[in-house]
Amino acid sequence: MNWDKLLSAKRLGTENREYKNTDEIRSQFQRDYDRIIFSSPFRRLQNKTQVFPLPGSIFVHNRLTHSLEVASVGRSLANLVAQDLRQKNDIKNKEILNDLGSIVSAACLAHDMGNPPFGHAGEEAISKYFKEGNGKKIQNVVTEEEWIDLTNFEGNANALRLLTHQFKGRRSGGFALTYSTLATLIKYPYGSDAMLQGKKKFGYFQAEKETFLKIANELGLKKLSDEPLTYARHPLVFLVEAADDICYEIMDIEDAHKLKILDTPKTFDLLLEFFDEEADKKFYKNKEEIFREVTDINEQVAYLRASVIGKLIRETAQVFIDNHDKIINGDYNQSLIKGLTGKSEEAFESCKKLAIRQIYNHKSVVKIELTGFNVLGTLLDEFITAIFSPDSDYSKKILSILPSQFDVEEHSFYKKAMSIVDFVSGMTDLYAVDLYKDIKGINL
Repeated sequence: MNWDKLLSAKRLGTENREYKNTDEIRSQFQRDYDRIIFSSPFRRLQNKTQVFPLPGSIFVHNRLTHSLEVASVGRSLANLVAQDLRQKNDIKNKEILNDLGSIVSAACLAHDMGNPPFGHAGEEAISKYFKEGNGKKIQNVVTEEEWIDLTNFEGNANALRLLTHQFKGRRSGGFALTYSTLATLIKYPYGSDAMLQGKKKFGYFQAEKETFLKIANELGLKKLSDEPLTYARHPLVFLVEAADDICYEIMDIEDAHKLKILDTPKTFDLLLEFFDEEADKKFYKNKEEIFREVTDINEQVAYLRASVIGKLIRETAQVFIDNHDKIINGDYNQSLIKGLTGKSEEAFESCKKLAIRQIYNHKSVVKIELTGFNVLGTLLDEFITAIFSPDSDYSKKILSILPSQFDVEEHSFYKKAMSIVDFVSGMTDLYAVDLYKDIKGINL
């Protein structure tokens, strides 16, 4: 792969137009960022669960605040990498490297847009409805690959669908983003059929296979195998993944402290474990000076959190730079976080183990997951049942709730089912609960 081809301002759905990075106020990649941040699906992330239930008296992260933070970290990572790439003589169009931060931050903004309500429990609820619920009746009227799409709902693949699918009455190419921004979003460059070969996740549904291939061919992504059809990641995907890993692991620690799931000494220990008293003397000196002035405990935790993120940004960017040739050749097969060494490697692993043990299995998290299973399972059942018997009065009333962009008049049951999944997965937590109450008569 080569950078001159990997960085393209061509837009999906408007390929006949000529797009150049002009001297206008915004580059094409900055337009991608703005297009996402002003969109309705992005705004809806403010009412989608990240880990903890949406805020009561204490504000914790939701999908929107998480995505904004990931975009901030991603931009910093990309800017550090761009500095190094400018020194490489084999890149002709060095000017476009100025936009690496915009490309990565735009993909970071969009990386969770395909996630359903109620966090990862929402993904499981959709999958289980088709695997174990009434959705099983569709199995006989779809292909094996289409059935994998429905029974293994994947937020990553759904993000690509949301951004590229031409919903009824909408423009060709979906958001009409640049090929490079879309490729930077695709964490798993293979389809759902790869699960038949042992893959646990995938990057696109069968409905978006042609779209993915168009992106891969345009940017010159390296094909790794034909069975299953697998490509190398766009190199910038590694930066999006690292930004996400850094934010959710470190920010979840801070949220857990605010919710008193973790006490202050334990939180301090976890964050200070990233630093070495000999190698990081400057940090410890600054910490002492700041803590003499800042006595608020939450602000002290915030300072440590910011220091950890800054350190991880520098170190993961260096992992990318050190492994650049492997990455550009499609031979690097792990996350940048796994390339960390020393104190950072040990501390990150400690945070990860503690999060699984004490945070992700906390009672409040389990409760929101149970809610998600019941609410989404019921909504899917109402709408999927209605598309199988659309002529009954009840079904007509249920289907009348669907916004016009979700087309269930398609002849294919797969496409009909995907339209219902599009509708349900795009809901906020609050809207899903309210619609569930309306249908069940609870609001009365």
